[in-house]
Amino acid sequence: MVNLPLMILLGVNIDHAATLRQARYRSAGATHGGSVEPDPVTLAFLCEKAGADGITVHLREDRRHIQEEDVLRLAAAKSTRLNLEMACTPAMTALALKLKPHSVCLVPESREEITTEGGLDVVKHRDKVARVTDAMNAAGIKTSHFIDPDADQIEMSVKLKAPWIELHTGAYANAYHRAGRKGEFARLVAGAQQAHAAGLVVNAGHGINYVNIAEVRTIPHLHELNIGHSIISRALFTGIAEAVRTMKSLMNP
Repeated sequence: MVNLPLMILLGVNIDHAATLRQARYRSAGATHGGSVEPDPVTLAFLCEKAGADGITVHLREDRRHIQEEDVLRLAAAKSTRLNLEMACTPAMTALALKLKPHSVCLVPESREEITTEGGLDVVKHRDKVARVTDAMNAAGIKTSHFIDPDADQIEMSVKLKAPWIELHTGAYANAYHRAGRKGEFARLVAGAQQAHAAGLVVNAGHGINYVNIAEVRTIPHLHELNIGHSIISRALFTGIAEAVRTMKSLMNP
């Protein structure tokens, strides 16, 4: 049986700080320093100082926000527990094996989407996901599959020997103010129970905010929540330290 923390951990996704930087400085030839701002790596350190348990970044193929240099700087900061979201590609696999972050989360990736929408179909892409998962496991890097709370997907993650999964909470978040909320929440609960019973560590993320966290936190067996957009949005008004501290207190009242 996996030993879980007494409190739910908070991983802060800093991608959208990089989105803001790239909006103006995409062609600057630098990711920080001089007039280039904001620096997502500095933001990561401030999140950790405020109580974040880890930092999550998604290095996308089109480099629309986080850049490789950002990841290199975060990986070099030994105090940072880095969670690298990545597509199941040879290039990303090679980079992860080189950097050796604390964990990786295998996600779907489409150039057309603004942010990651929907979980990775590990059943359809079994062979590709298996190759990356095996490589990460062999290197001692914790591997998570970002999947929808569906029984077949969870069962496949078990077969592929992923130690962790991250349940995609986006459908629940989108339905929060509509009639489908109850059913989507029930799917998350059932998925968490199935995964825990199979020995998987259960994380969750996507669309979690300062309102729905009151219900999300009651999903059983949660180890960690990865939250980005809502925390960055609140930080515009209250500062990043308050945004992180408040979310963590709502997660663990």
